[in-house]
Amino acid sequence: MTIPPLTTNQDLDPRLLRAAFGVFPTGVVAVAARVDGRIWGLAASSFTSVSLDPPLVSFSIAATSKTWPDLRRASRLGLSVLADHHGAVCRQLAGDPEKRFDGLALTATAEGAVTLDDGLARFDCSIHREVEAGDHVIVLLRLHAVDHPSDDPDTSGPLVFHRSGFSRLAEPS
Repeated sequence: MTIPPLTTNQDLDPRLLRAAFGVFPTGVVAVAARVDGRIWGLAASSFTSVSLDPPLVSFSIAATSKTWPDLRRASRLGLSVLADHHGAVCRQLAGDPEKRFDGLALTATAEGAVTLDDGLARFDCSIHREVEAGDHVIVLLRLHAVDHPSDDPDTSGPLVFHRSGFSRLAEPS
């Protein structure tokens, strides 16, 4: 099979670009905080570790997000790594803002960071820097506390977002 070379100066069709980006699997986090007495939050599939010294992580958010302007006002943000059984939770976090946290077991810190009690890992962070990046904003977060409840191999694996759907990691053979 002959593979054609990549060409430059091509029009990058957003649908084709989205499909190409989608072949790379990512984990999913819930980002949440209490602001003005209300819990704000969203799901992000662009979470990544950035630095150990200083301890930094990041996620990207669409510049058109209706939730981010309120959420970014929090002094602290909570991040929860979603488990492979959280597909419905992820869809709920992307739904009606008034119902995003209905029925979920949550913990809030005194500073306002909100995390899901059954997240695989939970982080308490503050915004370190925001970087405009095309139609998104890259949010760098400084870590203040971390909770990683279990290294038990029987614990759930992470929720994986791949090709616009959710899946789980395969069991090691």
